[in-house]
Amino acid sequence: MTNIFFESWTKVGHVALLTVISFITLFLFIRISGKRTLAKFNAFDFVVTVTLGSVLAYMMLAQVNLTEGTVVLFLIIALQLLFAKLSRRSEKMENVLNSSPKLLFYQGVYLKDHMEQESVTRQEILASIRQKGIENIDDVLAVVIEANGDLSVINKSPENVTNSSLSGIKNHEK
Repeated sequence: MTNIFFESWTKVGHVALLTVISFITLFLFIRISGKRTLAKFNAFDFVVTVTLGSVLAYMMLAQVNLTEGTVVLFLIIALQLLFAKLSRRSEKMENVLNSSPKLLFYQGVYLKDHMEQESVTRQEILASIRQKGIENIDDVLAVVIEANGDLSVINKSPENVTNSSLSGIKNHEK
């Protein structure tokens, strides 16, 4: 039980540096792995949740002393606040931190490149259409994979729609 509260400033600095590097590395891996990995989280929420849980586990099991664990928790929360603030102020940072929705099916055509990028199969698209209670696929305008991995099904509307929920999604021509 030695060094339970403090070992050295060198060790605290080492842990702080590793925290920043680990946080950014985990975030990048999650962004690269795609939306399907995230279930209902966006990449940023997932990284924060996993990181906080891991740190708490190490602290609870006395794998790190209290000072080191507190520094790590502080840095995670500070990074979360910093990145959230940067994404609110900069559209470029918003695009780096949060993925955007992507069309998987549009006007009767499966967008195979998008499906492959997002690891979504034709059967998953059909299942999302069935879950919406639609039997005839011709009644579907689009299927979109959202930032959290959910599949949204958009019904066809009258021709002169002026305020489409698909505006701003890449590869949507209007």
